Amino acid sequence: MKTAFRKSFLKDIQKTKNPKLKNSIREVIQHVEDANDLSSIKNLKKLSGYKTYYRIRLGDFRIGLEISNNTVTFVTFDNRKDIYKKFP
Repeated sequence: MKTAFRKSFLKDIQKTKNPKLKNSIREVIQHVEDANDLSSIKNLKKLSGYKTYYRIRLGDFRIGLEISNNTVTFVTFDNRKDIYKKFP
C-alpha cells in the first residue's frame, strides 16, 4: 500500500527516546507498505464512528492512521492514554 506521513507523526517519533520503540515503529511502517489489503495489517482496528480512521496497537502505544484511496497516512503516535485526546 502507498504510505504518507503527516508532520505531526514525524514530530511524535522524534520525541520518542526509546530505540526499541523506534525500531518497532519502523517495522510497522514496513509491514504496512508490504501489505496488499487492510486485513493483512497486524493489530489494525477501525475507530468506531469514523469511516477512514484506524489505529495500530504497539504495546502501550498507538499509531493513528487515516486510510483512503489505497493510501495509508500516518497521522500521529502517542501513548494509549493520550492519543485519543488529539486523534482523530
